[in-house]
Parts: sequence; C-alpha cells; structure tokens
Amino acid sequence: MKICVISFDFWNYDAHIVEELRRKGVDAHHINIGAYQHENLSARVKNTISKVLMKRNIKNELRQEMILKELKRLGPQDQILVINPELIDREFHFKIKKFTQKYIAYLYDSLARCPANHLFDMFDEIFSFDKADAKENNFKLITNYNYLPEVNNCKPVKYDLIYLGSYDKRITFLSKIITKLDSLKLTYNFVVVGKNTWTKNINVQNNKQINFTRKRIQHQDIQGYYCQGKVLLDLMRENQTGLSFRFFEAMALKKKIITNNPTIKDYDFYRPENILVLNDDFSNVDRSFFDGNYQELPQELYRKYTIENWVETVFSLNL
Repeated sequence: MKICVISFDFWNYDAHIVEELRRKGVDAHHINIGAYQHENLSARVKNTISKVLMKRNIKNELRQEMILKELKRLGPQDQILVINPELIDREFHFKIKKFTQKYIAYLYDSLARCPANHLFDMFDEIFSFDKADAKENNFKLITNYNYLPEVNNCKPVKYDLIYLGSYDKRITFLSKIITKLDSLKLTYNFVVVGKNTWTKNINVQNNKQINFTRKRIQHQDIQGYYCQGKVLLDLMRENQTGLSFRFFEAMALKKKIITNNPTIKDYDFYRPENILVLNDDFSNVDRSFFDGNYQELPQELYRKYTIENWVETVFSLNL
C-alpha cells in the first residue's frame, strides 16, 4: 500500500504519521510544504515585491507546484491525506486528487479560524478535531494523537508549571496567570515562539517573566522541555475548541495539565485529578493540584489516543 501525507508541518508533528505508517509496512511519504525555501535572496525579494504590489504570493504557488512534482516522482498513491487543505488552492486539489484512489482531509484547525468550506466536495472523507465542526458538517471526529513513547519517570522537574506556544493573543492570558502563580509562590517557565516576538508586546503585563524567542524548540527536544514541569499549561487558540497536542503529550509523560478549554470534560480520559479546567478568575488554582499525584489511565483507554490507533482509524488499516 502507498500513502502520502501532505501538510505544512511547522512543529514536525505530522512526520510521526508517516513514521507510524512505515512501522506498519506501508510505503509512506511526507510532502512538507512548510519546508519549501526560496532558492536565493533574489527570489525572496521578488516574492516580497509581488506580495506588496500584485497581492500575489509566488512562494505559495511554487510550494504547490512542488507537491505535484513530488507526486509525479512518487507515482500513484492508494491514499493521500491533506492536513489543513485550505493551504492549497482548489485548482491544485483537482490535480493532486488525480494521483490517488482515496483523498482524505484532516482539519487541525476550526473552520472559524481556517475556512475550508469551498473544498468539502474534494474529499472522500474529512476528519476534524473540532466537535462543533464535525457535528455541523458531518465530518468524522478524531482528536490529535499521542506520538510519544510512554514515560514512567520523567525527570528532572524544575518548575511547577510549564508552557510552550506560538506568539499570539494567548500571551495576554499568560500575563494574568503569572500574577496568580506569583501569589501562590509557584515556579514556572513560559516560552513563546514566533517571528514577531522581538516586539514582546509592551502592553502585556509581566512580559519580562515570559521567554520570547524567534527560535522554536526542536521537536525532538519537546519531551525534555515538558519533563521539567510538574504540570503543563494548555491555552486554547481564539475560535478553537479542539484538543491540542498538549493533552496527549501530558498523557504520555504522565503529567497533569491545566487548561482553559472546557470541552475537555466531554472526553472519556478526563480526570479532575489530572486535568484542571480554569475558572475565569483562576480562583480554582491552588497548591493542592500541583502536590497531588497523577492518576494513570487504563491501558485500553491510553491506546485509544495513540498515533497507532489514529493511523489505523484514518486510513482504515486492518494490519
């Protein structure tokens, strides 16, 4: 069987899908359009001028041409999975679809944040991690996956609470929770990654206690980073309620998690001993949650959220 995954894999999560497929004996390949780079400085300047004067993104067009070039090299596929298909123009979806018998989409963003309604008719199956979108559009609901090996002794622990996220409006929330943590004398390490982090948003209180960086933590180092915290912090993106990878990383590392995503209570792995859903005023944050022990999940429930089960479900594998 031949399967190709196409995505803009900024944090390198999607590569795990291909690795798992290969472990199962599938001839799998990953076309990461996020890895495309301008050939030289001249091409970069040309693209910048084109975007400003002509409202045309040449780099985006070349990324899509790269997909077709790679598919011609790889040949026909039994299945192609496109993650967040709105990143590809409709005309290119027609061309990509010719290379496969089964064309699948996975929406790892809400439609409110990343509209893809104009592409629904392109796909044989559409999966979404957002419950509301899945229900309203008759998508197949599936969460993100636990890609890490199960860890029984995650050390050393240096902080009570730890956070890693992209630079966006969530930093305002970080500022507020810092005030609460300081009042409880709890330690923390918050890292915010993005091209615009140099601005450090001077209007955000407590920004000096947040580590801003343009250089993201390498994917292979994420486990070590999270191991430094007793508890992980998860913050929802605006207009999004699907579960982030934080929940599944916490599951593998046997870490508790604090979140402002109330939908977590609807999932079968929710345990109040392990997952604290924040009140608006943070009044339910206290030391007792940090001091209590993590409650392990039954193995059957744990496996349900592994990448192995995710791959078997999305690609209908019976291996």
